[in-house]
Amino acid sequence: MTLISELKEQWMKNPAFKAEYDALEDEFSLARELIEARTRAGLSQAELAQRMGTTQSAIARLESGKSPPSMRTIARIAAATGTRAVVRLEPRP
Repeated sequence: MTLISELKEQWMKNPAFKAEYDALEDEFSLARELIEARTRAGLSQAELAQRMGTTQSAIARLESGKSPPSMRTIARIAAATGTRAVVRLEPRP
């Protein structure tokens, strides 16, 4: 059985795949932040959804990185997880 990490390693050798993957880094980074805030708060997706008045599937979409949240949604997630949202714009390396 091939592990997903092994597949990713193979795929990253393909320049076209790597370029597309790298282009999505901001979305992946935001998704990781959302997941980390939820897990630090000790919440399941369903519990976070309940606190926000939404559905578990909506939380799953946000955490997938495929559906970037609005600033309002980020603020609601922060309130529901006992955190605060900080936006920072940085120059690219």
